[in-house]
Amino acid sequence: MCGLIGCTGVKCAAKILYGGLEDLEYRGYDSAGIAVLEKGKIVAAKRKGRVCALKTAAEELCGTSGIGHTRWATHGRPSDENAHPHTSGRFSVVHNGIIENYSKIKEELEGEGYEFSSQTDSEVVVHLLNKYYRGDLKETVLCAVERLKGAFALCILCEGYEGFVAVKYRNPIIVGYGSGGALYAASDMPALAGLSGSVAVLKDGQIAFASEGKISFCDFYGEPVCLTFSPVPAAARSTRLGGFPHYMIKEINEIPAAVKNTAHAFAEEKCFAALSRAAKKRGGFGEIFMCGCGTAYHSALAASYFAEAELGIPVRAETAGEFRYKKSAVGGGTLFVAVSQSGETADTVEAARAAKAAGAYVVALTNVPYSALTGIADTVVPVRAGTEICVAATKSYCGQIAALALLSATLKGGTAYSRTLADLKEIGAKCSAAISDCGVEDVARACASSSGVYFIGRGIDYPVALEGSLKLKEVSYVPGEGYPAGELKHGTIALIDGGTLAVAVITDRSLGEKTASAVEQIYSRGGRAAVVCAEGCAPSNLAERADFIIEVPACPAYLSPIVSVIPLQLIAYRTAVILGRDPDKPRNLAKSVTVE
Repeated sequence: MCGLIGCTGVKCAAKILYGGLEDLEYRGYDSAGIAVLEKGKIVAAKRKGRVCALKTAAEELCGTSGIGHTRWATHGRPSDENAHPHTSGRFSVVHNGIIENYSKIKEELEGEGYEFSSQTDSEVVVHLLNKYYRGDLKETVLCAVERLKGAFALCILCEGYEGFVAVKYRNPIIVGYGSGGALYAASDMPALAGLSGSVAVLKDGQIAFASEGKISFCDFYGEPVCLTFSPVPAAARSTRLGGFPHYMIKEINEIPAAVKNTAHAFAEEKCFAALSRAAKKRGGFGEIFMCGCGTAYHSALAASYFAEAELGIPVRAETAGEFRYKKSAVGGGTLFVAVSQSGETADTVEAARAAKAAGAYVVALTNVPYSALTGIADTVVPVRAGTEICVAATKSYCGQIAALALLSATLKGGTAYSRTLADLKEIGAKCSAAISDCGVEDVARACASSSGVYFIGRGIDYPVALEGSLKLKEVSYVPGEGYPAGELKHGTIALIDGGTLAVAVITDRSLGEKTASAVEQIYSRGGRAAVVCAEGCAPSNLAERADFIIEVPACPAYLSPIVSVIPLQLIAYRTAVILGRDPDKPRNLAKSVTVE
């Protein structure tokens, strides 16, 4: 949530900042703003709406140091006043996160005469800086952050200091060196690609001071710390559309590569050996918990089906936001798998902390190797889907299923791991065929004209139905839900009429007749139905009766969620386009949810 960027030592800070905000817009697009130092004074411009609304104002700014922000609103509606940066005295600040004790601080500051111009929690930070400033910037920052509770990444400008300050606590921030003495900071790696040659990831409770070609670090107690700089990952450098009209369709087309690269990374990073050692040391795992939010939860739920069948132990999938607040029987015999595309999802990170504190062995399964989640985990299982710009996850979901299949096979032992690697090598071609061969246009038009779309499936097809429903709602705003096919008649069928559409997912031949029965119930109530099925899995009578039928290549059942989800992603994408929605930046959403 929210994107931050800072720079100093550049020819035109505003130009750099504006370009960086375009790269970070997937993190929030309710408003955007830039502040620069012009002749030692702070000058700011900020606008409600997407980054492009800031372009004209940004072109009028000059200066060699500055900070920028693209906002996902938490406190205060989207408006010019609530846009960042916030300024007080000689300071300007941009913030990502939540200041949980802001109301108490605000009351104190207002009692001291400070006037607030926004409804945000973030404005208290800049007033605290102004309050504590006595000529020593470092001491000022330390005094201010000591007062803050919650989660925050900050970039700070101060008049009289030709540079910027970056602060990190439970929200991500990265700093980097560029050419010619240029220094940078950003919320995520793509904004630094092409600018920084080397980068370092701040850890919780660390502060970076960037000025005059150098970056120094300290902790929240003022003690110096050292960080290691590394080259910008290659994946972060390829974030352009490359001829596609939207990132969503580009990233769907990258699914075969995501699966292939994830399988390669699992072997390259010796995950097999690490997990095997952990299982042996603990005498095996008696149970597995898998946690995630949104799409990551759906991949965990799909994995719980095949992992439990393969391992013969309880495997439970839960939403991270619920897990972290319940009293779960997690202990030393538990393997806890935290699934997150960004590795920064607040609920998932805190769930992993809670599981580790209870004695569980924690695995982080993430697409971002430098995230908060990887810092908590005992072992990291990489998802190598590459940078995902579209807010709605597509290729990362398929990469997660691949990684979870390899994790399950590793724990099984014997020939399971080599068999899974061999199966995954075949999946790429099946995904490519599903992308290029399945015709979704008629189904998408039916979705676009429907009052509701209900996705159903049984067994491992149920999590895929959930994911298909989520994708359609996210990018097209067409209402609907995903259900186990057997649950349709227990309430939801009351919503079925001629204006609704059901999408049935069938990849398990043994359950095909059961799902077909649910479709017949839909027809008997005047509804319409589309069937997405693996080759040869749909009962013949259903294939003949369905309003729409889409076939995908058959594959091993445990990997079917990788292939069967592709038509559902394409349906969501085309529905959004037909309705004139922006599939890359759905309203009210942000890519990385770093607050509760």
